[in-house]
Amino acid sequence: MAFFGLFGNDRAMADTAYSGRESASEKTARKRREAHHRNARAADRQGQAWEDAERARQDRRSRWGR
Repeated sequence: MAFFGLFGNDRAMADTAYSGRESASEKTARKRREAHHRNARAADRQGQAWEDAERARQDRRSRWGR
């Protein structure tokens, strides 16, 4: 009848068995955040490159008085 002693302590058993480990949902959330940050950095770099190119194009135009 030791089987009936298992009810209700599943969280306590999980805490001891998986202590210090990342859960699957936490891992998924972390991966999503990391992917977002990676994409944001790439978009920032692309926007900065466009801004630099646009500024250079405008400077060339004003230099010749057009």
